[in-house]
Amino acid sequence: MAELESPKMMPKSITFLSSLLQRVADSNDLHREFQPQKISVFHGLTRPTISIQSYLERIFKYANCSPSCFVVAYVYLDRFAQRQPSLPINSLNVHRLLITSVLVSAKFMDDMYYNNAYYARVGGISTIEMNYLEVDFLFGLGFNLNVTPNTFHTYCSYLQREMMQQPSLNLAESSLNLGRSLKVHLCFNEDETSHQQQQLAV
Repeated sequence: MAELESPKMMPKSITFLSSLLQRVADSNDLHREFQPQKISVFHGLTRPTISIQSYLERIFKYANCSPSCFVVAYVYLDRFAQRQPSLPINSLNVHRLLITSVLVSAKFMDDMYYNNAYYARVGGISTIEMNYLEVDFLFGLGFNLNVTPNTFHTYCSYLQREMMQQPSLNLAESSLNLGRSLKVHLCFNEDETSHQQQQLAV
């Protein structure tokens, strides 16, 4: 695969997202023995040797999509976790979920994007598998791809706030405190957040 002409610095918010996903995966790995979990097309037989951060850096380097795509991909992962409680993000599926969420986000957000075959090479999987993952992810989301400006801003604000104030956040404890264990991160409801912001704007 050809190198990009000039290296790009990955935004700190995306770096924090990789750390967040790592903690979620680690937390759900610990719960695997106590919480029933289904096996899906996103699951690998073994835990990938590449770390989540290195994998996300690879996607950022080669996918060449806008930084906002990664925030929207984060929203999609959160929605997927809510709609598919028996498929929590763990070390066996996080990489495939990540490459698929970015692919879907780029197609929805950007005017120009690479095809599935290219994303498959970036993700280290076959094109056929990438196609299956995309379809399953879309159905898992209920094809709910629209992200309102309020929702986008809320997720961005969370990443920025946690990145600055709580770099060592224990996600397992945070999730339990919020009553939403085995989810990506959801300390708010999209509809409630939008409604509250609309009231403030009045």
